[in-house]
Amino acid sequence: MASEPDTESEQSEQAVAQLAAMAHSGRLALLKLLIQAGPGGLAAGAIARAAGIAPPTATGQLAALRDSGLLWAQRQGRQIIYRANYTALTGLLQFLMADCCCGRDEICAPLGANVSGATA
Repeated sequence: MASEPDTESEQSEQAVAQLAAMAHSGRLALLKLLIQAGPGGLAAGAIARAAGIAPPTATGQLAALRDSGLLWAQRQGRQIIYRANYTALTGLLQFLMADCCCGRDEICAPLGANVSGATA
């Protein structure tokens, strides 16, 4: 996606597109693989091998994630390197949690602790 959404409606449309891109077990697995790979990302061929899928299948699934803004793709020589777009992922989580639990910390605090604990 070219720019950050400005309005609530644009944010909702972007969130729907991103959630739709993740609403497939294969694409979700590739996204998680790239999140785990870190900021250096992985080459398309390495992603296909790690996921145990055919390169054309991986290419299609990666394109859907890239088009939603969840991934970056950069050509390096003959390879395409895919990277998780951590800014977009953070934005999606912030959008989903923006009005969480009507301000009731006892509901949202455990989620925040679990997310922080998962990255530690």
